Amino acid sequence: MKHINRKGSHSVKVDALEKYFGKEDLIPLWVADMDFETPQCVKEALQQVVDGGVYGYNVIPDNYYPTVVQWLKQVQRWDVEQKWLTFIPGIVKGIGYVVNYFTKEGDGVIVQPPIYPPFMNVPKGNGRKLVFNPLIRTADGYRMDFQNLREICSTGKCRLLILSNPHNPGGIAWDRETLKELAAICHEYNILVISDEIHADMPLFGNEHIPFASVSKEAAQISITFGAPSKTFNMAGIVSSFAVVPNEDIRVPFYKWLSVNELGSPTIFATLGAIAAYTKGNDWRMKMLDYIEGNVVFVENFCKTDLGGLIKPVRPLSSFLVWLDCRELSRKLFGCVNQQQLVELFIHKAGLALNNGEAFGPGGEGYMRLNVGCGLEVLQEAMNNLKKAVDEY
Repeated sequence: MKHINRKGSHSVKVDALEKYFGKEDLIPLWVADMDFETPQCVKEALQQVVDGGVYGYNVIPDNYYPTVVQWLKQVQRWDVEQKWLTFIPGIVKGIGYVVNYFTKEGDGVIVQPPIYPPFMNVPKGNGRKLVFNPLIRTADGYRMDFQNLREICSTGKCRLLILSNPHNPGGIAWDRETLKELAAICHEYNILVISDEIHADMPLFGNEHIPFASVSKEAAQISITFGAPSKTFNMAGIVSSFAVVPNEDIRVPFYKWLSVNELGSPTIFATLGAIAAYTKGNDWRMKMLDYIEGNVVFVENFCKTDLGGLIKPVRPLSSFLVWLDCRELSRKLFGCVNQQQLVELFIHKAGLALNNGEAFGPGGEGYMRLNVGCGLEVLQEAMNNLKKAVDEY
């Protein structure tokens, strides 16, 4: 994989370090995009638009939605009808649209922390009540707490649940039985489920992605699924996302609302970039996943041997994000799980920019999120810096 130096490219990951971390001289391993060059087929598709010289209003290419349908069938083994689809200008924005269209101020929105921070920020910022259904930590990852979920749903105050599938930051590829049980409970209590499946096409170590809406009739009836080529093909800045809504009673009025507000109108870069990725980018995807697996294994081995097991990575079953359990390290160095001192260690002692686990809600204390979508040599330097910082204590 070709590693790109992104300094000076207006990259949030690289050029906003001073803003978010207070210093620039850090190795950036935080924002969830990769440092690998985007596939050549995508670059060529975008270059053709640039070379055209006129950037006026455009229509959605006729083969855009059929291409998405074909990709979902071939890669995710999910049979989707074209009428179920619409474009959305980003998944977090899509969550905001659903929150505002289907709920009202004061309604409860269920999230399952530790979880991607916008899942909490969007409902809360829109005046909805945030309701936690915390995941239960297991030996090798997490599981859902269905007893607690039933208790929450039975109050009748919740209208929406936001699911991360695969899970961010834990990298969990939720199994079919878990998703079916979730669907059954939410269907029983008339809870709409947003399923964010942006990392769906990045299964690792022989695992598979199971779309939430595909597991049962109940799931299909209550689901709004969001997907995109952005994480997989490293093209997040192009903003090419889509929604899948099987239930006509949900889909028709919601899509009409998106349409009249012109929220479902993509740029030509978004559609042509997605078409190129989905029709010509699979070989690149497979090479990228192989490289990511190697990076994950490197981090696991380093933590075990060079750091004495004080940091325990949760192996991601999908995506390039590694959830680092640093609780034992914190206790060893600071006498307790101290998130502030842990963050100080990574930033000011090791010179690393990782995501603070506390930002992922309850259960994130003592954790840091590491982005391994970079060159192995960068990871090696980063982990050596961390070991040196730890050794100094």
